[in-house]
Amino acid sequence: MSALQRLGWSEFFQQQVAFDCADRLQLVRVVAEQRGLYAVSGEFNGWAEIGGRFRHEATSEARYPAVGDWLEVAAPPGAGRGVVHRRLDRRSVLSRSAAGRAAVEQVVAANVDTVFLVSAFPHDVNANRLERYLTMVWDGGGVPVVLLSKADLCEDAAEQATLLRGRLRFVDVVLVSAKAPDGLHALTPYLRPGHTIALLGSSGAGKSTMINRLLGRDALSTQAVRAADGRGRHTTTSRQLLEMPGGALLIDTPGMRELQPWGDESAVDRTFDDIAQLARHCRFTDCAHAAEPGCAVREAVTTGTLARERLVHYQRLVREAAFEAGKRDVHVALERKRRWKQVHQHQKELYRRREKP
Repeated sequence: MSALQRLGWSEFFQQQVAFDCADRLQLVRVVAEQRGLYAVSGEFNGWAEIGGRFRHEATSEARYPAVGDWLEVAAPPGAGRGVVHRRLDRRSVLSRSAAGRAAVEQVVAANVDTVFLVSAFPHDVNANRLERYLTMVWDGGGVPVVLLSKADLCEDAAEQATLLRGRLRFVDVVLVSAKAPDGLHALTPYLRPGHTIALLGSSGAGKSTMINRLLGRDALSTQAVRAADGRGRHTTTSRQLLEMPGGALLIDTPGMRELQPWGDESAVDRTFDDIAQLARHCRFTDCAHAAEPGCAVREAVTTGTLARERLVHYQRLVREAAFEAGKRDVHVALERKRRWKQVHQHQKELYRRREKP
């Protein structure tokens, strides 16, 4: 296996560079980011910075490299630092809406195959929060797997996992414990060579401890749980890609105190596939499942085949997705206006120069 394949290189990325010249730039993958510099690995190993043309053409922060991205960099022999000329198209991306009034996409990780959604017993297992994470993952093109960590701290862990499987359809729900000798054995089928896995979850869910166990060394710092509520403390402050002894690639991410998915209503429908299927039988195609006659979704709630709480949470996420989409429309319009203003100013400057003797 080549160095690029070991890092997750695939035909999807190969097709993007198939017609490059023989003296093409060097291919690398971002393994960490620190204050505008990128630690990269591949045909060049070291640090890389954004080139002037790349910076000029990037229309938003989301277009800048993120951990997991593949780049083309210029790094002459002996150079201590490379220059990023191009970011290859992403096969998948995990994005959320950054906090604030403006619609700003914040990329969490790129080119991820599987996403471990980590929730810890006994206080952090929350179905509503997991549905938010699922909306984010489905929209980005990854495959989610729910990990219920610290199972050794919960007497009815198996029962709670069964209940969660009934609510989160089409998603694997796995019990794990980083403290038990074989507590992570259930993850083996997902840890394939060259396979990229991102870990998402709240602060203190045990992600760092889990990664240390999988790596077989203390690569990430951890802290003891708080005595007051049994929760861990926030330890990870930046994203990084780590290579496991077996060849799988892990992307650790900081805990998320606030999560607003970047996706639209279609991503919500995929998370709530049971409601989307019922909605096909509603009398009106634009049924909001509120007070419309002939609503198959509300009928399912009445008969008990659909939990009312699940419908309420679905409607809340749909409203939030519509609100975020509205902010994005305004943001796009303002950005277009700003760019046209720059173009007009540039044209005026050219005319003034031509008029000078």
